[in-house]
Amino acid sequence: MSPYKTLDVNVKSSDVQWHQASVTHAEREQANGHKGAVLWFTGLSGSGKSTVANAVDRLLHDRGCHTYVLDGDNVRHGLNGDLGFSDEDRVENIRRIGEVAKLFVDAGTLVSTAFISPFAADRQLVRDLLAAHQFIEVFIDTPLEVCEQRDPKGLYKKARAGEIKHFTGIDSAYEAPISPEVHVKTAEQTIEECAQQVIDYLIRQGLLA
Repeated sequence: MSPYKTLDVNVKSSDVQWHQASVTHAEREQANGHKGAVLWFTGLSGSGKSTVANAVDRLLHDRGCHTYVLDGDNVRHGLNGDLGFSDEDRVENIRRIGEVAKLFVDAGTLVSTAFISPFAADRQLVRDLLAAHQFIEVFIDTPLEVCEQRDPKGLYKKARAGEIKHFTGIDSAYEAPISPEVHVKTAEQTIEECAQQVIDYLIRQGLLA
């Protein structure tokens, strides 16, 4: 059994203390020329999370911003390679990503995360790690039937055939955001329009010049 799954993250040694860096968060943001924040892209498999997140990342990079994209598949190649897709493992997957994203924000980076993150409580857990303006939930709202038609990895076909268990939208629930900061509909807009919608929000909120 993986030691990570039995670890109580709320129990910390009294010898472990947060180290205050000599370069402050404010100084990093000033040097970067923008605020640090998490753009949390959530939606069904095939909804367009990674596509929109990377389109946003390109626009931000072209503006000279310090950015990074934490992609669900990429993270499972390393940091979360020991996790499966049970509800328990999905919770741990998001918890770890939330902690990593928090460090990126501390560095003054605009970090995008592209994960299904199906449970509202888990997304709230990450939101609670950050200041109010630092967590931006981007709901990639694409109908299930459209996601199934796209099915870029053939996962829906396997799930319908019973070859994949605990598949979100089929035999595992997806709890859609009730009031996301940005509500994107990829079935009605181009990728460019979706990405610009996110950029416009960042500008309105004063996170970008």
